[in-house]
Order: sequence, then structure tokens, then C-alpha cells
Amino acid sequence: MTWLSKGEKQIIVMSSLVQANLLLFLLLYCYFSFTAASSLSSSSCQSLGQFYLNSMQKSGDLILGGLFEVHFFSVLPNLSFTSEPQQPTCHGFDVLGFRQAQTMAFAIDEINRNPNLLPNVTLGFTLYDNCVELGIGFRAALSLASGQEEQIVLHNTCVGNPPVIGIVGDSSSTRSIAISTVLGLYSVPMVSYFATCSCLSDRKKYPSFFRTIPSDAFQILKHFDWTWAGLLVSDDDYGLYAARSFQSELSQSGEGCLAFIEILSLHKETDELRRIVNVMKKSTAQVVIVFAHESHMIHLMEEVVRQNVTDLQWLASEAWTAAVVLQTPQLMPYLGGTLGIAIRRGEIPGLREFLLQIRPDLHHNNSYGNSMVHQFWEFTFQCRFEPAPAGWVEGGGTLCTGQEDLENVNTEFLDISDLRPEYNVYKAVYALAYSLDDVLRCKPGRGPFRGNSCATLQTLEPWQPPRSVCSENCPPGTHMVRRKGEPKCCFDCIPCSEGKINNKSNSLECTSCPDDFWSNQQRDHCVPKKTEFLSYHEPLGFCLTTTSLLGTIICAVVIGIFFYHRRTPIVLANNSELSFQLLLSLKLCFLCSLLFIGRPRMWTCQLRHAAFGISFVLCVSCILVKTMVVLAVFKASKPGGGASLKWFGAMQQRGTILFLTCIQAVICTTWLVSASPTPHKNTQYHNDKIIYECSIGSSVGFGVLLGYIGILAFLSFLIAFLARNLPDSFNEAKLITFSMLIFCAVWVAFVPAYISSPGNHADAVEVFAILASSFGLLVALFGPKCYIILLRPEMNTKKVIMGRGTKS
Repeated sequence: MTWLSKGEKQIIVMSSLVQANLLLFLLLYCYFSFTAASSLSSSSCQSLGQFYLNSMQKSGDLILGGLFEVHFFSVLPNLSFTSEPQQPTCHGFDVLGFRQAQTMAFAIDEINRNPNLLPNVTLGFTLYDNCVELGIGFRAALSLASGQEEQIVLHNTCVGNPPVIGIVGDSSSTRSIAISTVLGLYSVPMVSYFATCSCLSDRKKYPSFFRTIPSDAFQILKHFDWTWAGLLVSDDDYGLYAARSFQSELSQSGEGCLAFIEILSLHKETDELRRIVNVMKKSTAQVVIVFAHESHMIHLMEEVVRQNVTDLQWLASEAWTAAVVLQTPQLMPYLGGTLGIAIRRGEIPGLREFLLQIRPDLHHNNSYGNSMVHQFWEFTFQCRFEPAPAGWVEGGGTLCTGQEDLENVNTEFLDISDLRPEYNVYKAVYALAYSLDDVLRCKPGRGPFRGNSCATLQTLEPWQPPRSVCSENCPPGTHMVRRKGEPKCCFDCIPCSEGKINNKSNSLECTSCPDDFWSNQQRDHCVPKKTEFLSYHEPLGFCLTTTSLLGTIICAVVIGIFFYHRRTPIVLANNSELSFQLLLSLKLCFLCSLLFIGRPRMWTCQLRHAAFGISFVLCVSCILVKTMVVLAVFKASKPGGGASLKWFGAMQQRGTILFLTCIQAVICTTWLVSASPTPHKNTQYHNDKIIYECSIGSSVGFGVLLGYIGILAFLSFLIAFLARNLPDSFNEAKLITFSMLIFCAVWVAFVPAYISSPGNHADAVEVFAILASSFGLLVALFGPKCYIILLRPEMNTKKVIMGRGTKS
């Protein structure tokens, strides 16, 4: 076995231990049966021992047994073998477990009121609390199958309540295996509502075991196309057989592998948990499947939180999918998005009214058959029945009257909006009832038993009903199954986001909603997801649109002012042609920002960055040429400097601007051809919301586009800064320096803001940068000139313009 992993070796060892434990139970049972038989042969009835179990019962012609988890924990006595051992005690009341027991009582009450099902026969029940402990559950099952030892009257004949005709339970796979191994010898039907171990499907080993829940042998990994996952299982039959089932399934299909298999102990072993979490951290598998109980998960998640292990996709088995103790704000950052396999939800009309009628029997306080209700009452109302424990009243505790009102207390006991295990219990009771009804409706001479005989109410044996448990006569929704004594389906598949159920399936496979849809609150059909983008109708989009149009209008007004005063000295002195080109390019800059607003389309995604890049290069190129012309004119005014102007004539200026702009056009064309921006539906930030945005296609292309604009802007700023001390006659260099300082500051701040902005906020950041830099250039370059033209016309003369450098 050297080629096996540590987890696989543990599974083999633990499976062997489970089989050894079952053998031990069989030997003990045979020993007690032999001893009891010896006692009976001595003409006296002698009980070997009494089991003091939490219970609830109702008399009837036929008795059904039930095993439920009414307490979370148990305390077993120390065995010194020097005195009679004490009885085990249970603590930690489980309200939901008690509700499941009451669901069985409700189903039996409903059947007794149904004249068409088991007519003239009254069903009774005896329900026991297993306290989530194998030994206690096994004792309870033996008590149900052989009669209640506590009620035996020790005379020459054994007198007591009859054994049950069938059992609903157990909830645990481990207890179901142990109990079915023994009860199967006598064909006592046992219908589980929660045990999912695939091993229980073996009809040879467990001939009288049935269930109203599917086994866990379904192809989870194959359905989700997961080929590399980790597996965590509980240290019991439920987890160990799940691990074996997964290994078998993967080896047969050859379509996936398990990165690791680890076994979780029920006890909090800190060092072992730390080792397991370290394995998960180091593994490259991002999917972790957990077949364990919520108690295992509580200890595991404490270590996961401590080590801050995130970004794992958890797949929860039905045992902890709906565990409320795991749906806390502390754990949701780690378990949010968990995909859970849950028991199918069902409706049970009238159950809430039945639960409201529960009252403790004050005449038989804490007596046999009444303890469950009293414990529930004391837990719910935080009181104690008389006689109260010593010091209870003195310490401020209240006494129970039995008249407290359940509707006035906040308890999940009455919440029937999400009945899952309860619905399986309900179906299990009906499955047994229909099988009994089928047997008792037998016509003499046409029976299924030896000699075509029939069973009667007086002669009915526990081995007779199992042949009808899977009867085709059961109406839809209440029968069990027609194959291998278990249902073929179904589980609910529930992707969890912040602890809420968001999807539903009608089969063993999880049926996902289409990409643009999400499940409704009832999880029974898909509804369109909410969509979000930078819209003209929302406040932010409206403000940006208004600002863009305002900038366009101001540019048009400035163009009109300059055109009307085109022959004035201040317009002529500042190269009127370049000024008009600059104003037109600024107008394009303002208009291109509108392409970023509205629902992204293919053409807007491709055009927005190209228009933005070319418009700004055209604008900055005009400023660069304008700055170079200012510097050349100043040099030409000095002796021997006239030759520099020949390089900055009108044709050279136009050619330079065209050449610099064509370079950006080539960059944009290359980007669009190689990796064009496209519309993208982003669901990264919200599972129930689609954020429409433009995927830039190539980060390199976008970076080169911005980088080229930055280079031109930096050159313009550098030349203008060097020319800032020119005479006042050419002081436009100061305005250019200030405008380019604003421009560079805006775009330097843009890059980190754009990268860190999620979804459509990135578009808003880019539009804001476009508008801010455009307004900065417009105001800095043309504001002072418009001020002189409109408000100080006396300064708009050739004499003043040419003489401004001589004034102090």
C-alpha cells in the first residue's frame, strides 16, 4: 500500500474498523438474545437492563418507531466494571430535530384521519432521541424492535407494548448501517430520511433498508467539469464511503483527479486541523468538496479564518448546506459563494397548526413517553417544571406552567417556510403507511405469502410490509421509490451568496440559469439579471453629458468670438490659424467623451478610445507647434535669427500637426486590428447583476495610446517652460506652461484611479479626465484672450500688444 496517500490509507483502515464495530454489535446482540432465551426457559421473564431514553409515544393498533436527533451532544459514563454503569445523558436541545419528530407525529395523525388509507386501523408511534450517538441510537433501535423493556411486567408471562412494525430513521449513515445490519436479519423495515451513504444501496447487505433521500453517488465533478479538486470527509461511514465513492467514480471515468483527501475528526484537534488547512493552502486545487457534518465544519472554519484562506470554491454536502451556525458575518467572506447540495424542499399543509397545539402533559411530568415535549418546553421558554433543580427558583429562574403561548416566542420551530428533512420524514411515514395498507387489503387466497395467504392485523409480522414499501400504488409525491429502495432524485442545488439560496434544480444535476438570468426569490424559475452601465439617465451620466455639451458649446462660442475679432491684434499676434485648429480639436475632445456614456456597443467600444486618442493628439500637437512657433519668432527678432522662421511657415506647421496625428492614427488602427475593444458583460463584482463595459482588448495598445499623448504633452510643457521668460509680447508661453501643467497633472492622476475603479466607474473616471483636461486647456489658453477681447477692448490694439514688454 505504499502507493496510497495518507488519506486513502486512513479510509481503508477506518472502513475496516467500521466493519469490525458492526461485527461487535452483532456478537453483543446474539449474546444478549441467548441470555434472554435462557432466562425465559426458567419460566420467568428477566430484563438484562433498562434504557432510559428521551421519548414520545402514542398508542395504536400498529406502532411505527422513529429515531431523531433531538439533542446535539451526549455524555457517556465511565465504565469501571465495579458498579452498575450510569445511563448516558444528553444535552444541547435541537429544535429542528424535535420538529422532525413532531412531523412524524403529524403525518400519523393525518393518516388516522384519512378514511381511504388504513381504514379501521389506528397508527401509533414511539419516537426516541438518539442524541447523535451511535450507542444510544442502537439501544433505541433495539428497544423499538424487541419491545420496550421499561414496560415489561415481571410475572410468569412477559407483558408489554408490542414491537414496532417499521422504523422511520435513522438520520445518520453510520447509525443506519449499524442498525440495519441487525434489523435486516429480521426484515424489520427501516426508512431513513437523511442517510445518504451509497453503501446503503446494497440490497444484499441491507435488504429492509429504504430511504426518502437519494444516495450521494452522483457525478458532481463531471457535471461542473471540475477535473482537479480536494476532498474533505468526516471520520465516519458517511464521510468514508463518500470518499470511496468519489475515488471509484473518478477512476472509472478517468476525467478527473483528487488533489488531496483528508479526514476531519469530530473532536477539535488543533494540530491536525492546522495541517489540513496547510494542505489546502499549498494545493493548486481551487475546489474543495466537504462531506461532513456541521460540527466538523465549525472546527475547520475556525482554522480557515485564522489562516485567512480565501478564494476557494466550497462544495457542501447536504449535511451542512443549510447549517445556520455557519452563515455568520465572520464566515461569509470565506464561505460566500459555496455551492450546496440540499434536500428537496416540500410543503406540508397543516403542520404549523399541529405544532401550535403541542402542550406538555402536566399529569405525567417527565414520565416515560413524555420527556421530549417537556424538554422542548423548558428549552423554548427557559423555565423548569416542578420539581425544579435545586437553586433554580432562588437564582431567579421561572417555573413552567404548561400554558405558555408558543406564538409569543421567537423560535424557528414554527418556521415552516423551508421544510427539507421534515418533508422526507413526512414521505417516509406515508411510505410505511401505504405498504401496510397494501398488505392489509390482501384478499384471502390471493395473497403474496406462502400458500397465497394474507396477513391480518392480528398476525402481521415486521418482515411482511417491506415487499410493498416501493409499491406503485402510492400517489405521486408520497411514495418512496421504484428502484433499489431509494429515490433516484432529487437534491436542490443551491449556489450560496452571502448565505442566501439563489438557484434550484429539478434533478440530480444542477440546472443553472442562462448567463443573463438569475433565480427568483422562490428559486423556481429564472428572471433577468439587473443591468448596470454609465447611463444618460442616471445622475452621474447626466452630469457628465451636460458638462461635455457645455464644453462643446463654450468652444463654439470662443470660435465665434475669435472669428468675429479675427482681424484684431490679439488674435493675429497669437497665430490665428493654430488657435482655430486648437479650438476645433478641443471641441472634438469634449464630444468624444459622449462615446463613453450609454450601453456599450461594438462600434462605440472601438470608436471611443480611437476618437479620444486622435482628438487629444491633434490638440496637443497644435499646442506643441504653437509653442515652437513662439520660440522661433522670438529668436527671429534677434540679429541673425531670421533663418529660423523658414522652418515654421504655415505649410510646415500644418505638416507637423498632420504627421504627429497620423502616428496616433496608426497606433489606434494597429490596436483595433490586433486586439479590438469589445463589449463585455462583467459579473465579477455582483452575481445577480450584469455590468456592461468595454473590454479594452489589449492593455499594451491602450498603454501606447496614452504614452504617446504623454510624450507630446511633456515636450510641449518642456519647451513652454524654457520659453516662459520671453518678453511680454510673446507671453503665450506662460499660458501654455500653465495649461500643460494642468493637463499632465490630470492624466497622471487618471492612471491609478482608472486601474482601481470597478466596472462602469472606470468609464466615469476616464470621462472625468477628458473633461477636466479639456476645460483646463480651454480656460488657460483662451480665457485671458477672451477677457481682453470682450472686457478690455482698449488693450486689444497693436500698440499695446507690441508695447506690453516695455511696461513695468
